[in-house]
Amino acid sequence: MNDTPEGLDEAVDPSLVRFLKILVSTLAGVMIVGLVAVIYLLVIRLNADVPELPARIVLPEGVKAQAFTQGEGWFAVVTEDGRILIFGRDGATILQDIAITAKD
Repeated sequence: MNDTPEGLDEAVDPSLVRFLKILVSTLAGVMIVGLVAVIYLLVIRLNADVPELPARIVLPEGVKAQAFTQGEGWFAVVTEDGRILIFGRDGATILQDIAITAKD
């Protein structure tokens, strides 16, 4: 009994098989290089330095910034002593001072 479908009785050209092997191997190599590049770029991006706090924001004496964000009309600074300071757009007026308390 022959399992070959009708019309495919001809022999496969060895040069075509060799070409397909090279094509598949090249594709696998390119995919591996791409994956390594993506991982490398992620590591570089995640280890980047924290952006500088805008110069117009004046923090109170002895306070160090840990994180910074901004919205329309305000800046927010998370400090290392566990507070969130909301500044007006002028960067000097503190609109709100929120103490961060951890839930146990």
